[in-house]
Amino acid sequence: MTRFIRIDNVRRQMTAEEESAKDADEAQMAVKQQAAADTAAQQATDKTNGNQKLLDLGLTQAEVDALTGH
Repeated sequence: MTRFIRIDNVRRQMTAEEESAKDADEAQMAVKQQAAADTAAQQATDKTNGNQKLLDLGLTQAEVDALTGH
């Protein structure tokens, strides 16, 4: 599929090198976005697991909230 670029308000077709660079940038962005989503999911899991472990030790939810600041 032909891709275009606009530079100084002039629209022109991308060169093969520009398309390759754009594809590489988009792939790298997708990897970064997936890593950020994985990190956020892991943090949520860790928070839930940590909370449950404190409850398993016999603390009340109010005590856990006081300790964790939540």
